[in-house]
Amino acid sequence: MTERKITVVIPPKRNRTTQRETDFILYRERNLVERFFDKLKQFRAIVIRYDKLKPTFRTAVQFASIIILLN
Repeated sequence: MTERKITVVIPPKRNRTTQRETDFILYRERNLVERFFDKLKQFRAIVIRYDKLKPTFRTAVQFASIIILLN
C-alpha cells in the first residue's frame, strides 16, 4: 500500500501470516462515521430520496443529522 500512498484503516485478522500496521485512531473515526450513516439510513425519506432537488435533499439530510445528534 505504500506505493499507492494509502493508509490502512481496517486491522488484519490475528491469524494472518504477515501482519500490517494499522492506525487505530483512524479506525475509530471510521467506525463513528459508519455508525452515523447507519443511523441516517433509518430515515426513510433519505434512503428512498423522495426529494429530487439537491438543496431539498441536503436540507433533509441536515435535519436528520440534527435529530440524530440531539438524541
